[in-house]
Amino acid sequence: MLKLQLLLIGLLAVPSAFAQDLPPILQGLGLREAPVASRDLPGWSKPEKVVIRNLFGSDVVSPLQRFAPGVTLVSADTQEQAVNEVVDADVYIGTCEEEVLAAAGQLHWLQTYFAGVESCVSQPALKGGQVVLSNGQRLSSTAIGDHSIALMMALVRGLDGYIGLQAKGDWQRDAVPQVQRFGEVSGRTILVVGLGGIGTQVAKRAHALGMTVLATRGSRREGPDYIEYVGLAHEAIELAAKADVVVNAAPLTPATRGMFNKAFFEAMQSHAYFVSVGRGESTVTDDLVAAIKSGQIAGAGLDVTDPEPLPADHELWQTPRVIISPHMAAMSPVTFQRIFTLIGENLRRYVAGEPLLSVVNVERGY
Repeated sequence: MLKLQLLLIGLLAVPSAFAQDLPPILQGLGLREAPVASRDLPGWSKPEKVVIRNLFGSDVVSPLQRFAPGVTLVSADTQEQAVNEVVDADVYIGTCEEEVLAAAGQLHWLQTYFAGVESCVSQPALKGGQVVLSNGQRLSSTAIGDHSIALMMALVRGLDGYIGLQAKGDWQRDAVPQVQRFGEVSGRTILVVGLGGIGTQVAKRAHALGMTVLATRGSRREGPDYIEYVGLAHEAIELAAKADVVVNAAPLTPATRGMFNKAFFEAMQSHAYFVSVGRGESTVTDDLVAAIKSGQIAGAGLDVTDPEPLPADHELWQTPRVIISPHMAAMSPVTFQRIFTLIGENLRRYVAGEPLLSVVNVERGY
């Protein structure tokens, strides 16, 4: 029964009028509220102990204590401390460290700081359905949306090539011939693979630039009015043939792992660019390098790679028409404000027995 309830949380949670009552910094992000109140989940009781994995080097307990009156909040500055403290904790706030979750004897709710949960849903402690998992989905989507468009524009205008010439004091106006071949983004078509929080922000910005927006998502075809067509996941490779830019904003699941491969790049147009801000392991790196070097696609902007960190001697660093940023697209002071605001709001809700925000469907993987 509990497993079914958690599945319903993931499948049926939809934005509603509750959004206007959220803290202002969380409004407008499309956060989802679980349809099942925490108090109605089997095993819930007002928590006695909450362990918070402190990754930020500052006091995390004092700002959150007001959301959990009468509850003991414990800061764990190291993984070893987290392992020791989580043994009798009802709630853990942090990341999905295997050793920590394995030590959790009575955990009922796990709140992760960030959106990616591929390392969470594979944990034995989560697979049984006894632990509710919520994450930081959509909190960094605006920053990553900005970064995606920045990578696209840099490639389209050849800034990667001209920055290299600038370092040498070399004035060559036609050093990046692809600029003339591609032209302007207005009137071009972009495919957003993964129409979640990040994908929606990318689509919104692309539409504002005058682009035709196509998208895919894993579960349904609905999307904002400014998206011309929303397909299901299996349609991505077909839609890639129509796109001038493809943006990978998909979560990492068994279905998306390695999906951007030789066949996918062969389906793209030779003047098209690939931008990846989802997860590095969804792209077959060797196939991407080969596609760029052969001229199958025009170039790539990558905030995520496989492997990560990318070794200094990796071929990808030296591949022409590739821009790499070190998985930092989410970085923004506003992102971190949203993270701590969500944690406070969810902690308040859980203690009060109210529905949580951003509950993950463990079986689906996001």
